[in-house]
Amino acid sequence: MALLRTESLTKAFGALTAVNGVTLEVQAGTLHSIIGPNGAGKTTLFNLLTGQFPPTSGRIVFDGRDITGTPAHRIAHLGLARSFQRTNVFPALSILDNVWIAAFARGRSWRGLVWRRSDGYAEVTERARVALADVGLADKADQPAREISHGEQRQLELAIALAAAPRVLLLDEPAAGLSPDETQKMVALVRGLKGRYTIVLIEHKMDIIMGVSDRVSVMHFGSLIAEGTPAEIQRNPEVRRAYLGGMVAE
Repeated sequence: MALLRTESLTKAFGALTAVNGVTLEVQAGTLHSIIGPNGAGKTTLFNLLTGQFPPTSGRIVFDGRDITGTPAHRIAHLGLARSFQRTNVFPALSILDNVWIAAFARGRSWRGLVWRRSDGYAEVTERARVALADVGLADKADQPAREISHGEQRQLELAIALAAAPRVLLLDEPAAGLSPDETQKMVALVRGLKGRYTIVLIEHKMDIIMGVSDRVSVMHFGSLIAEGTPAEIQRNPEVRRAYLGGMVAE
């Protein structure tokens, strides 16, 4: 049974249907990529999955539970964590503090925070440090986030998502804006997480998609037009016409 699935999921903004009847299944433990041209509806789909937008119609089912319309903060507590296209960190805080906040927020209650020092939450601090180690930033834990490179900020955002102890990790273009060397490092990080987490990935760089994915779904004008293994997607003529074009060798 799929860990995460959608059933005829639709989101309309007035006359624009950004996501149109999408039925998708993500199997536990897999890396499932979603590709498509700009404006295909990929990020809107992520916004629906994480409770940023309510759907116009259709259902979202997570681990057998209907979570359609569940607000974003409850979605995070259920175990869906997300990174964004644009880096979203607190620049004045240390790297560790950025991740510590995410780890603490995953707890059941904020009660008692005003009465205890943050260093009194040993289990939260340990989870934050483990997340930093997972992304290769453990040795920079005390450095302010504003002082690290763009690539390292993307790694930090990934650590923030991991600190929330997710069952499903939704990554929205984690390699966006990265140099070739930074991209290679990010790909290695995602490969290292594969199998430990169920991952849903949006990415425009086809070499990444074809190199790390178990399954690939293709969106075009809000609809799913194809799904399969990377090799099947490479051979699909409709995908070639809609998106890949000459980027994939004959």
